[in-house]
Amino acid sequence: MTQDASALQAVAALSDQLRRDMYEFIRRSAEPVTRDQAAQSVGISRKLAAFHLDKLVAVGLLVAEYAQPGGLRRVGRAPKVYRPSDRQVQLSIPQREHGLLAEILLAAVREQRPDEGGVEAALRVAAERGRRLGRAERDRLKPGRLGVERALTCASQMLERHGFEPDRHGPALVRLANCPFHPMAAQDPDLVCGINHAFLAAFLEGLDAATVTATLAPRPGACCVELGAPASERDLP
Repeated sequence: MTQDASALQAVAALSDQLRRDMYEFIRRSAEPVTRDQAAQSVGISRKLAAFHLDKLVAVGLLVAEYAQPGGLRRVGRAPKVYRPSDRQVQLSIPQREHGLLAEILLAAVREQRPDEGGVEAALRVAAERGRRLGRAERDRLKPGRLGVERALTCASQMLERHGFEPDRHGPALVRLANCPFHPMAAQDPDLVCGINHAFLAAFLEGLDAATVTATLAPRPGACCVELGAPASERDLP
């Protein structure tokens, strides 16, 4: 399941008003909440409350456990109680990866070397992150030697997960229909597109996909980078 698919399930679970009210009640409670307490908060039966609560657990918004309310010790089995999970849900259509961009920029500030400027540090960190991701993807897929078509297929899996919306144009070219760093890229295209290019180029390096390259090729409404074989080897322009 993709990150956005999981987030969509969580958001859909909160479309029910009763469920949303119970979730808000539990989030604001100082202690884990029993089924009876949750039911009373919205004026429904304990059985119906249990159904809604377990739905919220299933999508990761709540955590269920057995414990005595308030930490009291009593004879008999502890009741099932619910508390908010640590999960944060963000849903964007099309998908955005502002967290990744923020992570790169924060690391660049922290790790900037005396002999490099801020932009240089950001590009270096982006390349390090991309290279690390490429190596992890190669370890996961174990693809062997990569020709152009196989390299683009492997790369497309990562690109899809991160919201780039890879669009295959023949066997030797992948264009990216979505910019996951928008609208930041529109505010400072030189910086953000440079980070994006450094990240994707280094990803290919980590993947050991020497037959393809990441090239800056800005297009309106799309990502500024495309992946492919040298232009002379492509079937399409």
